[in-house]
Amino acid sequence: MLVVTSNDIPGYEVLAVYGEVFGVTVRARNVGAGFTASFRSIGGGEIPEMTTLLLQSRNEAMGRMIYQAQQRGANAITAMRFDNGEIAGRWTEICAYGTAVWVAPVTDAAKRQYEALVAAGRMPHQQQYATNISEYGPPPSH
Repeated sequence: MLVVTSNDIPGYEVLAVYGEVFGVTVRARNVGAGFTASFRSIGGGEIPEMTTLLLQSRNEAMGRMIYQAQQRGANAITAMRFDNGEIAGRWTEICAYGTAVWVAPVTDAAKRQYEALVAAGRMPHQQQYATNISEYGPPPSH
């Protein structure tokens, strides 16, 4: 699945638009991580526990968005964005969203990229986006 933040994909032609797709996750802080993070925030700097939580949440939201696009028959997502919000001051919502499309490569470079994508099943950097939520069927095999 090609996922880009731009409205088009250089070297590709958009042949069909399947509409908006999104993936959402809501997370609560782990009590232990929250306690440790509170102490770290006193001194300033990065809070690794919160960074890890945010990365996991974004990956989960991306996985759900990609799954939804695949279910619609898309092979790419354009105009991908993240949004986040707080719920009741206790939970964080992360939403990944974009437009599901079907694209066809038109340049030689895009054709090579697309062949590699099809052979691999997904872009190598997207392996981490696999969703672990049971409502989407069996867990990924990787």
